[in-house]
Amino acid sequence: MKIAILKATDDARVAVTPETVGKLQALGADIAIEAGAGERSGFSDGVYQEAGAIVGDLAPVVAGADAVLVTEAPNKDQVQKLAAGAKLIGILNPFDNEEALNNYAALNVDAFAMELLPRITRAQSMDVLSSQANLAGYKAVIDAAAVYGRAFPMMMTAAGTVAPAKVFVMGAGVAGLQAIATAKRLGAVVSATDVRAAAGSKSNPSAGPSSL
Repeated sequence: MKIAILKATDDARVAVTPETVGKLQALGADIAIEAGAGERSGFSDGVYQEAGAIVGDLAPVVAGADAVLVTEAPNKDQVQKLAAGAKLIGILNPFDNEEALNNYAALNVDAFAMELLPRITRAQSMDVLSSQANLAGYKAVIDAAAVYGRAFPMMMTAAGTVAPAKVFVMGAGVAGLQAIATAKRLGAVVSATDVRAAAGSKSNPSAGPSSL
């Protein structure tokens, strides 16, 4: 079985790391990666080659590929080079890509949008939304701390005490929970509210944010 990994146009992520190249090869797959696919994720072409993957231009990489892995919907040039019957697997944003869906159908490409997987226990290991939301919640707080201009924790100095930052997190889903945890680890006083209607209290729908 040949698995091809495409280079994203707008997304900085890559569908496999050098570590997962080895895991897929252990299952009997041959891995081919479009040149430059991992650069923005910190993985050079040489690192993939050392892991045993073939790195090359688009056409030879996708030629004869049984499965094609992506982090975003492939561009028109990439789609046209896919082999008939190939399995396109990744984050495809199908509701906003009707033209792309028509192209898949015309080329007899089977598309699997990972973000449409049921979010159930048995599918947790394939839940791309939760894994990425977890990172987004963490990065949101790190970025906020970078532009805040002051320290997050309480600081005791010879010149006096600096009060801890107060952080308010809107939303307590996967991203929000990670944001709460990250802000607390940085020493902030954290409060949060869940903006989803399903999370509202039936007995007290006007309940405000909770402090953490």
